[in-house]
Amino acid sequence: MINEQDELTVTERIRICLAEADAKALEVLLDPLTLSDTLREILLLAPEERSALLSLLPADLSAEIIEEAPHELAAELVEALAAPSAAAIFDELDSDTQADVIGEMDDEDAEAILAEMDEDDAADVRRLAAYDEDTAGGLMFAEAFTFAKTDTVGLVLRRFASDDDDFERYRGQHPYILDEGGRPVGVVSLRGLLTAKRSASLTDIMVQPLTVSVDTPLDALRDVFDLHPFLGLPVVEADGTLAGVLSRSAVDTAVLERSESANLKMQGLVGDEVRSMPLWLRSRRRLAWLSANIVLNIIAASVISAYEGTLAAVIAIAVFLPMVSDMSGCSGNQAVAVSMRELSLGLVRPQDLFRVWRKEVLVGLINGLVLGTLIALVAWVWKGNFMLGAVIGTALALNTVIAVSIGGVVPLLLKRTGQDPAVASGPLLTTITDMAGFFLVLSLAALAMPYLV
Repeated sequence: MINEQDELTVTERIRICLAEADAKALEVLLDPLTLSDTLREILLLAPEERSALLSLLPADLSAEIIEEAPHELAAELVEALAAPSAAAIFDELDSDTQADVIGEMDDEDAEAILAEMDEDDAADVRRLAAYDEDTAGGLMFAEAFTFAKTDTVGLVLRRFASDDDDFERYRGQHPYILDEGGRPVGVVSLRGLLTAKRSASLTDIMVQPLTVSVDTPLDALRDVFDLHPFLGLPVVEADGTLAGVLSRSAVDTAVLERSESANLKMQGLVGDEVRSMPLWLRSRRRLAWLSANIVLNIIAASVISAYEGTLAAVIAIAVFLPMVSDMSGCSGNQAVAVSMRELSLGLVRPQDLFRVWRKEVLVGLINGLVLGTLIALVAWVWKGNFMLGAVIGTALALNTVIAVSIGGVVPLLLKRTGQDPAVASGPLLTTITDMAGFFLVLSLAALAMPYLV
């Protein structure tokens, strides 16, 4: 049927498959597509069509699509499914992904899905979802390739050779050896397994494992993996019992996602927004930041209002006001970006505020002098008034120093007070640099008025 309608788009073909409830044809149609292309096609469908598609496909394929989506979008797709269908897809997801998606869902919908799952699996999901997302507990997965101290090399090798469907979930882990209380006491290398006698006890070839606690923060985890070549580490509870396993890839992904999230927040976007989300939700999220920005801009504009007489007397100043504020804002944003990056890398802390300010002031003095001189020359040549150039150049030089000072230290101040520096640094910097820029230009112009008219 589909081969006879080559002129149809993929989306139209998907709709035909859904209308006929033809799961096999739908699977064949999607097979050549990458997961990202498949997700894009799904988002072109109406919400009820998305649910029908995910329910019609095999659970393992639907799970791969869910894993491709950002967590908030994945939760939205899963919430729209009937609980049994959602639970069947959830069973195919790794436990860390399950916890991430459940954490984005309404409590009622989450519990409905967990009630349909295996009791032990549901307990693991609830446990993982309870940890902070940027800690070892929030990033680990529950599946662990474990053995008892009394087990032998032969038993491990037989497990490797088995066709256990759950074996893939161990993601190439080394075998961990647990004591009677469930605490990791050893780890065995694959090389050691292959060179040892099958009858040898695991305790004869194991080495002491390096562990991390469930509350270890992301920055510390990144440092651990930077220092050691491990692909994974066992994660333990406060009493030393094994809680799960943390992979290097999970830490790398979390660091990247945090950086991307910080960049989005600096633009006033909170959460994993995609355009398939409800219109009012997207609008409300953006307005929360934009509305606050209006107030900040009104404050900056009030400075101009106080100098209306000066502007009226020397109208040329109005041409340079946005240039001074924009150039200073750019310099300040560079300082914000460096501070945000160093905070995320753990290179600076709030207590380093004075050191950061001192270093930024030195940069600001150099860049302010250069930029101020350039714009002063432009104003002088353009308007033929040396004093106008001196006023504009001095204002830009001083405001550049102010901007980099604010941009460098505000993220640290916000971090110290428990605020999100990614969200608030941009608006605060813009308002302060605008106010300072307008004030410097207009106040210097007022002082030099006899030489400007």
